[in-house]
Amino acid sequence: MKRPLFARIYARARPTLDEHGAAEHRRRLLAGASGRVIEVGAGDGGNFAHYPGTVQSVLAVEPEPYLRSHAESQAASAPVPVEVVEGTADQLPAPDASADVVVVSLVLCSVPDQATALAEASRVLRPGGELRFYEHVAADPGRRLARVQRIADATLWPLLVGGCHTHRDTAAAITEAGFEIEELDAFEFPPDRSTPANPHILGRARIRP
Repeated sequence: MKRPLFARIYARARPTLDEHGAAEHRRRLLAGASGRVIEVGAGDGGNFAHYPGTVQSVLAVEPEPYLRSHAESQAASAPVPVEVVEGTADQLPAPDASADVVVVSLVLCSVPDQATALAEASRVLRPGGELRFYEHVAADPGRRLARVQRIADATLWPLLVGGCHTHRDTAAAITEAGFEIEELDAFEFPPDRSTPANPHILGRARIRP
């Protein structure tokens, strides 16, 4: 999946976003993670520095070549072993029940089908394993922003922003995929300006027994 223009824009913008608060959200996302991790859509490796020492290994899956090359550079200085591989969210290059944790971070907005991607996450998780998620999502239905998001998604936004869709109810998709959400924080980011991608969620879930 090649999106060279967006990949270069993202790689330049991501460190600035981290300086303005996204790094703290990444740290919260990964705090307490342990064992074998599969990170879906690892981008340029922005999460790698935040993995705690309790993590045994990270299989970082990224389809975009430019971002994958940046992720490989980040992996070299990560505090835990990270292997960066080519792959997509709908066909993860990992065996069944091979991960203790699956991480999705600002990726479920751009996958072709959330249900398929979440089914793959479920497949590779061991029984009792965790899904960690940090995503921008649809605004509450009563907000004017929800209408703005629907218009953006129907026009140029997905083309300009790497296939991103702003009006996805990702928490509902996680639940519908058979997960039980155990922790959920909803917030606006960035907090100081308004964009269609402002509403965010961060949390963790497990497959319902």
